[in-house]
Amino acid sequence: MRGSSGASLTAAQERFEPVLRAAGADALTLGEQLLTLVSALDDSAALRRSLADPSREGEAKAGLVADLLGGFDERVVDLVSGLVRSRWASDADLADAVERLGVDAVLASAEARGVLEAVEDELFRVTRALVGQREAKQVLSDASTAPERRVALVDALVGGKVDTVTQRLAQRATSSPRGRRFVQTIGWFGEVAAERRKRLVAAVTSATMLTREQEERLGAILERSYGKPVQLNVTVDPTVVGGMRIQVGADVVDSTVLSRLADAQRRLAG
Repeated sequence: MRGSSGASLTAAQERFEPVLRAAGADALTLGEQLLTLVSALDDSAALRRSLADPSREGEAKAGLVADLLGGFDERVVDLVSGLVRSRWASDADLADAVERLGVDAVLASAEARGVLEAVEDELFRVTRALVGQREAKQVLSDASTAPERRVALVDALVGGKVDTVTQRLAQRATSSPRGRRFVQTIGWFGEVAAERRKRLVAAVTSATMLTREQEERLGAILERSYGKPVQLNVTVDPTVVGGMRIQVGADVVDSTVLSRLADAQRRLAG
């Protein structure tokens, strides 16, 4: 998110962070209310336009928020009132900002309980458990499948095995995908968790499991490159004939044999 939307989100995060710190574990309730609002915004283009319309007075939009969120926590109402007074490049950006703040709040509740690192690891393990499970991944991302069935599949996958925050986020990823695939959404949740821990996430795909020494060396190289701690999430994919693929945010370093062969083919064809 860039431009006016990015600036508005950053300002909202700065205002909301002290609220989340003070809320402690109760930040989970704030997050769930914000995510409920995201669903309402996704379901109503007219509502999104009304709340993001730059031609409408901020106070008028804040009044609409107060009416819409009757019964919500006053901290959520105050946050969203500030959001609609801000400028957004598009109404979709407003909905995306509310989602980001909601996920932040849910993860802040885990942080307050001292389990944020465990939640981040569990989110990664959810995606790793789906490697090779093509049918399950398809169902979890299939908008034509009833949300109740998708959530039931998530509960069967993680129920009783992970923290409540991990399970709630996994349920959210399948019940309200917002145009994303399930694994993609879970990966994004993990990145937000890493950001709260002031770390970057490096998604590493390798043909074989890396040794501890190899992971330490790779982590050290990436930390030097990016200037901050890096969390390695390693997935083993036997179809990778050699080397590895590393993704850090939008940066991709692909040194696999398949990648090199594809590159050679492109050069020969050119």
